[in-house]
Amino acid sequence: MLDEHDHRALGQRLDLFHLQEEAPGMVFWHPRGLVLYRLLEEHVRQRMRREGYQEVRTPQLYAQPLWERSGHWDNFRENMFLVEDGARHLGVKPVSCPGHIELVQRMAPSYRDLPLRLGEFGLVHRAEPGGALHGLFRLRQFTQDDGHIFCAEPQVVPEVVRFARSLKDFYAGFGFDDVQVAFSGRPASRAGRDELWDKAESWLLLAAKEAGLQCHMQPGEGAFYGPKLEFVLKDRLGRAWQCGTIQLDLVLPERFDLHYVDASGARVRPVMLHRALLGSLERFIGVMLEHHGGALPPWLAPQQVVVASVGEGAADYAERFAAKLQEAGCRASVDRRGESLSRKVLDAHAAGVPWLVVAGAREVAAGNVRLRQRDGAQRDVPWEDAAAELVASCRPAPNA
Repeated sequence: MLDEHDHRALGQRLDLFHLQEEAPGMVFWHPRGLVLYRLLEEHVRQRMRREGYQEVRTPQLYAQPLWERSGHWDNFRENMFLVEDGARHLGVKPVSCPGHIELVQRMAPSYRDLPLRLGEFGLVHRAEPGGALHGLFRLRQFTQDDGHIFCAEPQVVPEVVRFARSLKDFYAGFGFDDVQVAFSGRPASRAGRDELWDKAESWLLLAAKEAGLQCHMQPGEGAFYGPKLEFVLKDRLGRAWQCGTIQLDLVLPERFDLHYVDASGARVRPVMLHRALLGSLERFIGVMLEHHGGALPPWLAPQQVVVASVGEGAADYAERFAAKLQEAGCRASVDRRGESLSRKVLDAHAAGVPWLVVAGAREVAAGNVRLRQRDGAQRDVPWEDAAAELVASCRPAPNA
């Protein structure tokens, strides 16, 4: 029996998603859950656009030679799903970075194009052991808000600082104020020469210092291609889950012989930064559900407003009020059932709806509605004022 505050239980109660043995480590998103998923995805997409990212999409399968070139075949193969295609071996992508490198090769950028920012909502698969799977927190199939910045050496520290500072505001918009940061250094099994690692670690530590980050040191926990800063959120039990990250990579640009053309016409090796705001959309949703106890911020709630029509004479009034909200972009519906008001209140609360609007004969006569919040607070508000308040409440937080 799951604890009622566990994100898996909340997912069932709120009719968002479920998991089952026939698809281990993969999620069945219900209609309401997919609304939440798409809201989060689109919110991140808009932020990426504001920050100068170009969205791309890359293949799910690559042949063995590409994975050998990237280093994943030697350093990450045990975490990959492999497929035979005649005499060839293909790997289902666990990350999007090799595909982004291939795109940059085709773009043949000059120094004027840098920093070059690419972003992708990459569907990835990782062969996690069955015993390690845990709800949305650890899956075999998930989506990363995967971004890569290709930049010149003088741009590295400013780019990392910019990302780290913006991430704090981003998380605050979701109600996360306690964000821990870990610095993960070179692992024993890694690609690249020690001098590349020395440079990468020194730059990343300098950027963390300039960004004012207090880092917990994790020796040996970096990616096989570079050190990383990991931004950690906690679930309700205090367990730490990595969400955001930025990783400094001097190895893959060398392995792929990646270049840009500088002002003198010379070919110069760029630095590659791997970054994600959420890390895994699924994991972030799980952490967020537990953090808020299922009571998501109004702008993220799949259903933001339920207008409860009380009595036959109020049905048209309730419909017109809901239509006004819908025209302004609110996800509003009318509860027309012949149930008691108390039943409608309980059902809206169980579904995680932030606002219940009561429209009965008394409200029709007065030209107002009764606004009821999740905490039980309620008040009568004139029609136009109520509509304006609800529309404002349902907009995304400024920092998110």
